[in-house]
Amino acid sequence: MPPISHGFHGRRTDAGERDRVPPGQYVTHDFPVLSAGPTPHTPLESWTFQIRGEIDQPKSWTWEELTALPSDRVTVDIHCVTKWTKLDTVWRGVSLDTLLDGVDTSAEYVLAFSDGGYTTNLPLADIRDGKAWVAYEFGEEPLEPEHGGPARLLVPHLYFWKSAKWVRGIELRANDEPGFWEMYGYNNYGDPWKEQRYAGD
Repeated sequence: MPPISHGFHGRRTDAGERDRVPPGQYVTHDFPVLSAGPTPHTPLESWTFQIRGEIDQPKSWTWEELTALPSDRVTVDIHCVTKWTKLDTVWRGVSLDTLLDGVDTSAEYVLAFSDGGYTTNLPLADIRDGKAWVAYEFGEEPLEPEHGGPARLLVPHLYFWKSAKWVRGIELRANDEPGFWEMYGYNNYGDPWKEQRYAGD
């Protein structure tokens, strides 16, 4: 199991929060660090984000180009498969709707890929219509490397392993392809409200 940061403490949820916490989860004020390997440190001057795969012409943005795009400030609850939930997290990033604007594709799935070789798969529908962002700020500050900076995928309606750290792009695919944790037995979709933690859940 990946390392977990110190200060990993849960607390009871109050009545007003209970309906925001999926089954089997507990609320924490901490932001535990879980990673499948060492933390990459890519210089911003060589960083790019790509859309490739089932698309006529691949698209790419430099760091300056990405951060110059219209961005959203979003407040969302996040849910980790290891059973912690963090409420009211504040992020800034570029919506996948913005990045996919004008993209004509027959793809139904995406495979997000990251520095360090990490991948995770999602239905294309789950990163459209205001459901996902390439996030580069957390709590009004640049996203720290241990939390996926300079940029991570943010897909808050699914378990947080789907919000790939150190994201560098998405590959549009006609067929679904399991990502890193999915190949190791995690659920292919990861809906926290259905407790889809592992294959067969």
